[in-house]
Amino acid sequence: MTRPYQALAASLLCALLALVLAACGGNGAGPAPGRGVPADFAELTETGGELVVLTLEGPTTYFRMNGEITGYEVELAETFARDHGLSVRFVVKRDIEALFEAINEREGHIAAAGLTVTEARRERLEFGPAYKNVRQQLVCHDDQDEPTRAEELSGFRIAVVAGSSYAETMEELAADNTRIGWTERQAGSAMPLLAAVDRGNLDCTVADSNLVAYARRVHPELVAPMNLTEDQPLAWAVAPGVEGLHEALDAWFAQSHRNGFLQALDERWYGHFEEFDYVDVVAFIERLDERLPRFRPYFELAAADTPFSWTLLAAQAYQESHWDPDARSPTGVRGLMMLTLSTAERVGVENRLDPRQSVAGGAIYLADLYERVPDAVQGEDRLWFALAAYNVGMGHVYDARALAERRGLDKNSWDDVAEVFPLLSQPEYYRNARHGYCRGHEPVQYVRKIREYYAMLHANLAL
Repeated sequence: MTRPYQALAASLLCALLALVLAACGGNGAGPAPGRGVPADFAELTETGGELVVLTLEGPTTYFRMNGEITGYEVELAETFARDHGLSVRFVVKRDIEALFEAINEREGHIAAAGLTVTEARRERLEFGPAYKNVRQQLVCHDDQDEPTRAEELSGFRIAVVAGSSYAETMEELAADNTRIGWTERQAGSAMPLLAAVDRGNLDCTVADSNLVAYARRVHPELVAPMNLTEDQPLAWAVAPGVEGLHEALDAWFAQSHRNGFLQALDERWYGHFEEFDYVDVVAFIERLDERLPRFRPYFELAAADTPFSWTLLAAQAYQESHWDPDARSPTGVRGLMMLTLSTAERVGVENRLDPRQSVAGGAIYLADLYERVPDAVQGEDRLWFALAAYNVGMGHVYDARALAERRGLDKNSWDDVAEVFPLLSQPEYYRNARHGYCRGHEPVQYVRKIREYYAMLHANLAL
């Protein structure tokens, strides 16, 4: 090669090497200059910028329903962004490994995907504060022998999400029990593997306890015969090198623990799954397929004119009538929304057994009660008070609030009022109540079941 061409080749080689080094981020300590999200979180909040959230698709993280995104992690991230004056953009990654690579390349500010913090993960990721504890559980079908010890897992067809903390746990179990075998499958969450167990394509899988509780409302034949770990924290992974982000997360999560936001979020998503009634869940799923499609348009139509989602109205109707348009009770209430004759007349319902009229009338009545709840009651508590009033009347709700206040509780908190409501069935309490005797356990149970059916409805619609 002549010297001019050698010089040209050397120049091209140097240029190519420079491009490669730039693409690789130099020494690998973080993304190259100009790549990834901005490196100053304070500046982002000052300008009202965009929080980029990396996530995985799954029923407890991020999913679409009725054209909108929702999920536990979605609500958590949206609230963090809103409290810092930021808009939010979610970026869904195909699997856990892609998520980890993306957050380390600073493609987003945080990775919010129900990530368990383990020692192995701490070696490759930065984490924010813990916001919830879960346990990993072995999940199997109830029609087979249920292993209760690790030594009994030999011979079971087990698969777990590839790259997950579940895979780490299986490796630890296999270190002491070499006959245990399993495979790993790419997935955004354990939900597809839980469905495979339900179908009989797998014997068992591993999932976090919160997801197991959720999944059993969709696949009631699933059982969790043993815990594989003690409590483990969930936390967001944090992009490296973003100045001020860790401090902002620390302060916000500390405040969210103190002000009850995290507890309320946890209650909304998982609080109704503590008790599992197999017969009730199976019946709900059957009626979801057989009955709901006929009435869904009526719920959607009624919801358009009220502050409520159609799924909330559907959950209430299920509690009232199990979606039976001809339902009747000995007390004279009738129809999908079980309206009394006087209530039907008040809201313009001519035929209580007409499902469209019943749903419309029930929604109007609930909306009226919602407006009559005292202004001091805020947020979701306002809805729970309105539902309780639908069940027993607003007068008894006022009595329960007054009783809660006399006992030093918060009369504007549904949880506090629900604690004292049953006392109104006892003479020493209802004698001093303006509206007298009340079977106070009934509105508490009524609201609890509607919240449970609401969560179950969302769980099944998310499939």
